[in-house]
Amino acid sequence: MPEAGRVIAGTAGGLRLLAPGEGTRPLSDRVKQSLFGALESAMGDGWPAPFLDLFAGSGAAGIEALSRGAPSAVFVERDPRAAKVIAENLRRTHLGGATIVQRDALAYLGLGAENADRYEGFGAVVVDPPYADSAALAAALERLGDHALGWLRDDALVIAKHFWRDTGPDRAGSLRLDRVKRFGETALSFYRVAAGDDETDSTAVDPSDDRGSQA
Repeated sequence: MPEAGRVIAGTAGGLRLLAPGEGTRPLSDRVKQSLFGALESAMGDGWPAPFLDLFAGSGAAGIEALSRGAPSAVFVERDPRAAKVIAENLRRTHLGGATIVQRDALAYLGLGAENADRYEGFGAVVVDPPYADSAALAAALERLGDHALGWLRDDALVIAKHFWRDTGPDRAGSLRLDRVKRFGETALSFYRVAAGDDETDSTAVDPSDDRGSQA
């Protein structure tokens, strides 16, 4: 079975993860380091809120969060084979606080927070749909940014992983695009919950281009 890289840091640091299949695009170590460096910088001391891993695949993002101290993580993945791989990766890493939801990510988000499994108010979210489905990325961001659905804490950070040419929206409900960082064909778009009705456009594109990285 193919691998999905390793856990970078924390209690499960160094352990290798399985991938659902050859067609998946697991987080590379370089992308993972950048993503979690940004999350930990934004969160300050510790992980105050649960983590949501949408279109979870191997579960690498949520597992990295749990390893680094997230109190809990929800993995949403519709493919039954991938859901089994997530369960196996959690078994290998001996990490608790995990909930696996075998469901379409957009359908799950449409439920609203009050109906979701073990919802506690997400402080960090990774959105990683298939690169070919840019519409799913935009739809997921819109539902996350919908105050009426109530998914996010006011200090939440949402990170979208996508093909570098398929940039996400600058705004999605309460979410505002803060910056974009590119890693070869992969890009990470960082979104924050806007305070009040602030319309200021502070979007920045990170000039670094780590073309040697594969996600």
